[in-house]
Amino acid sequence: MGLDFHRLEHFDGRDFVRWQRKMHFLLVTVKVYYVILNPRPPEPGENEEESVATTRERLRWDQDDEICRGHILNGMSNTLFDAYHTVKTAKELWNQLERRYITKDATSKRFIVSKFFDYKMVDSRSVMEQFNEIKSILDRYSQHKLALDEFIVVTSIIDKLPPSWKNFKNSLKHRKEDINLDELGTHLRIEEDLRKEEKSKSEGMNVFGYRSMGWSSLDFLQQHCYLSKEN
Repeated sequence: MGLDFHRLEHFDGRDFVRWQRKMHFLLVTVKVYYVILNPRPPEPGENEEESVATTRERLRWDQDDEICRGHILNGMSNTLFDAYHTVKTAKELWNQLERRYITKDATSKRFIVSKFFDYKMVDSRSVMEQFNEIKSILDRYSQHKLALDEFIVVTSIIDKLPPSWKNFKNSLKHRKEDINLDELGTHLRIEEDLRKEEKSKSEGMNVFGYRSMGWSSLDFLQQHCYLSKEN
């Protein structure tokens, strides 16, 4: 994998979109791109206890952020390395490069539009990680003063869900009420959490028993709201 990074041409201020696309692929391959999408797990409060798992998660994020930042910096020319090596996090470095160079690329708007509509989720990666990646693409729409109707955005993202989410995708499409982008994110997060619990239990059973009954996150939310109203 180090050889792949070594082969990447050093970015010298030209053809940023192509360089970024190659760098993105390599960072995803070595499983550190998530630090650009997901914030650092917060430190515990003064009187707050923290689980070992949470501590490990934050330490892992710190290590991966340093690796990610290092790969990006090593992919630059010496001049740009000297200019950006003091940037503290991979996310800020990534964002600074985009603000500085993406507007200079004549094809950047067409690239951003096609990147959103061509994006397809895969089963081998976290759906929420991919959802956040799509949101970062949409953030660039605002940078270029491009507008896209939220209904179209939500519908398009639902269509991008990976093959194993086919039934869940259909259940979202047949909802009577429209949902916004934040609500879609909530449904995806709950569904992914339920799937993780299901995977960890034998014979498809989880702690709550929802999946054994054929429930999805939509059923979970509806039942939760119903019980809350009764109480």
